[in-house]
Amino acid sequence: MILRSFLRHTTALAALVFLMSACGLRRHPYENPITKDTQQPDKVLFDKAIHDIEHSRYEIGRLTLQTMINTYDSSEYLAKAKLAIADSWYKEGGARGLAQAEAEYKDFILFYPAMEESAEAQNRVCDIHYRQMEKTDRDNTHALRAQEECSQLLKQFPNSKYAPIAQQKLRDIQEVLGDAEYRVGAFYHTKGSFPASANRLQALVDQFPLYSQNDEALWTAADDYRRMGDRFENQEALAYARIVRDYPLSPHVEESKARLQAMKRVLPEADPAALARMKYELENRTKVGLPGRAFGVFSSRPDMHKAAKSGSPTMAGLRPTTPVSVPASAAGAGATTTDVTAGVLKDTSALDNNPDARTNPAGQNAAVAGDATTTDVSATQPAQPLPSNHAVQVKQKKTKKKTGKQPESVPAAATPGTSPSSGAQPQP
Repeated sequence: MILRSFLRHTTALAALVFLMSACGLRRHPYENPITKDTQQPDKVLFDKAIHDIEHSRYEIGRLTLQTMINTYDSSEYLAKAKLAIADSWYKEGGARGLAQAEAEYKDFILFYPAMEESAEAQNRVCDIHYRQMEKTDRDNTHALRAQEECSQLLKQFPNSKYAPIAQQKLRDIQEVLGDAEYRVGAFYHTKGSFPASANRLQALVDQFPLYSQNDEALWTAADDYRRMGDRFENQEALAYARIVRDYPLSPHVEESKARLQAMKRVLPEADPAALARMKYELENRTKVGLPGRAFGVFSSRPDMHKAAKSGSPTMAGLRPTTPVSVPASAAGAGATTTDVTAGVLKDTSALDNNPDARTNPAGQNAAVAGDATTTDVSATQPAQPLPSNHAVQVKQKKTKKKTGKQPESVPAAATPGTSPSSGAQPQP
């Protein structure tokens, strides 16, 4: 009986607490209050708005803050009020609330770039997209935006207390973007598109050096170069050498050394700094518990437990590169001659006087000069087919089988000096 009464009262109390929380009676302390003790009207309005925001009455708090801004446009708390409006949208959450919060934070940074709160506002903008990142096999729009905003914080506020936080967020973001790029390169490798795979993986290793699977990317890229032929043997050896030197704890080190010895290349020594960094990363890697492993597949959040905990992240994003299979002259690297030239047009009357070149394809009609009396010889020739990557199959005409008997209606070939209609011998 006592137990039943206790359970009934406990259930009623829990329901009451839930209703109070749902009605906005639970208090969420505001991070940037005004500590000055004064009874000025603008300060009273600000405190009332903050009280509403702390109890989840966001719309009422924003109306009070807007009233304060419009009434006391020279108040010393004007900047705090604008920041509080942005914070109210951020706390409200949702797609609409976060989008509006980003716009308010950007306005605050624009009007008050020298305040310490501007660094906090930029950190919130980075966090808005950081919280909305999805897994690596999904849309990476928010990951790219988060990388851009965190990099902006490090560039604009390098001495802020939020700089180390943004730096770690940037490492996590580049882990997500790097894993997406690695998946694409591995897919190309599986499908046999070795130049595309090598290009993707090589760019990943060069531009995201803190990515946790760079040794696997180098190993796959080396296999791509090996399958592309002997012309890319130097690139293959360089990939093996980077595994040995820059990733000494990789499981592919011994096999990479064996490949280099078989290719009669010099074995590099392991970099002590790289060895120390890999040890530190393995010791400080975030552990994933049993619930995380069990329910991780149902979460939309990306897996970032392998992200680096040290080192300076790259400030720029991934940039596309030219595959090594593209000739240097076509790629523009070290080329002395090109097929395309450009120049400044001095005589602009040619555009009005000369005929349109598109109406006179080369080799298919007469000369374009108005007083020309001769025609292009190639105009009488049949048009050549356009270049293609596939072999052109020429259809052969079907011919009837020839018989030994000659048709009667066809006269025999006449010899010189002989009439086709008579059988007379030629006269001397």
